Amino acid sequence: MRLATATSATWPRWAEREGARIRADGRWREVRDFDGAGPTGRVCDGDGYRPVVSFASNDYLGLSHHPAVVAAAHDALDRWGAGAGSARLVTGSRPVHSELEAELARWKGAERAALFSTGFTANLGVLTAMGTAGARILSDERNHASIVDGCRLARADVTVYPHGDVGFVERSLRQPGRALVVTDAVFSMDGDVAPVAELADACHRHDALLVLDEAHAVLSAEPALGACQVLRVGTLSKTLGALGGFVAGPAALVDLIVNLARSYIYTTASSPADTAAALAAVRVVRSPEGDDLRARLRAHVELLAPGHPSPIVSVVLGDEARAMDVSRRLLDRGMLVPAIRPPTVAAHSSRLRITLSAAHQTAHVERIVTALAALGLGHGPGGDGPEQA
Repeated sequence: MRLATATSATWPRWAEREGARIRADGRWREVRDFDGAGPTGRVCDGDGYRPVVSFASNDYLGLSHHPAVVAAAHDALDRWGAGAGSARLVTGSRPVHSELEAELARWKGAERAALFSTGFTANLGVLTAMGTAGARILSDERNHASIVDGCRLARADVTVYPHGDVGFVERSLRQPGRALVVTDAVFSMDGDVAPVAELADACHRHDALLVLDEAHAVLSAEPALGACQVLRVGTLSKTLGALGGFVAGPAALVDLIVNLARSYIYTTASSPADTAAALAAVRVVRSPEGDDLRARLRAHVELLAPGHPSPIVSVVLGDEARAMDVSRRLLDRGMLVPAIRPPTVAAHSSRLRITLSAAHQTAHVERIVTALAALGLGHGPGGDGPEQA
C-alpha cells in the first residue's frame, strides 16, 4: 500500500515542479475564451467578459462566417450527420471529401490532392511518408512546429538550414541521393516569405522534391515553381476558415502518401460539415469575391505596415515581461493581441503577433495603429512604425 501511495504521488509532484518552473520563466499559458464571430466579440480575462476587437485570428479572409460557407456546413450536417464515423480508407469517406480534393487540386494546379484532419497532421504525414530511410530532408530553421515534428518522426537524415539560405541548400543538394527541401511559404511568427522561386530552381537542378507549406500564403502570388517536383501543403482553417489540412501534387506522390502516411490512415475523416464548409470557401476564394477580399486584406496590411508581404505583423519587443505588459495594455484598450514568447519564438525575441483579416473594418485597423503609436510602437507621434521580425 505504501508503494502504491508513493507511486501515485510521483506524477502530481512532477507536474507541480514543471508548472512552477514554467511560471518562474514567465512562460505559463492559459486558455482564454473568445465569444464572438469574426473579429469582434467578448473575451474572458479572469474577471469576466469584456468587449474586444481581436487581432489574433488566422481567419484571413473572414470566411469562417461567410453565409455560403456556413450554409454549406449546415447542409452537410443535415445530410451526413456530425461525424464521418471512420477513417477515409475504411468507411469514413463521403462524396464531399472527394469533391473537395478535386477542387483543391484544381486550385493548386496539381494532379491530385489528399485531405488530412488538420494542417499539422498533413505535414506529419507528408514528411514521414516521403522522408523514409535513405532520404535527406533540408528544413528551414524557422519552419512551423508541425514541420519540425514531421522531420523528427521521419526516418530520413535531417539538416536544419539557416533561415532562407538558398546557398546552403544549393551546396547541400550537390550530395548524391534522394533529397527533400521543406519550407513555409510565409513564416507564421515573422510574416516574412521564403525565397520559393530560388528554392524551386535549386530543387529542379538537383532532382530534389520541394515541400511547400502554404498555410499563411493568402496574399502571395502564385509561386514560380518552374519544372520542380513539388508537394503543396495547406490548411483549411486559415484562408478557408474551416478545419483540416491537405497536400496537393503529382498523383504518384499523393497516392503514395495516402498509402503510407499514418496520420492519414489511422484517423477518423474530417467531419462532413467542416469539409463542405471548406469546399464552399475554396469556391469563394477562386471567385471575383475572393479577389475583392484579398484586396481588402492587402489594404489593411498597408495601413498597419506598408509594404509588408503578409497579414502577420510582428512587433518585436524582446523581453517576455514587456511583451505581456504591452499585450495587457492593448487589452485594456479593447484590442486582443497575443504576446508570443519562447519557446514559440527564440529567446529575447518575444513579440506582439498582430494578424489582420478582411473581416476587420478600416476603423478597427486605424484603432490599433493609433494604440501602437500611443505606446511608442507604431506610426505617428512617438513611434517609427512596428519593428517587424
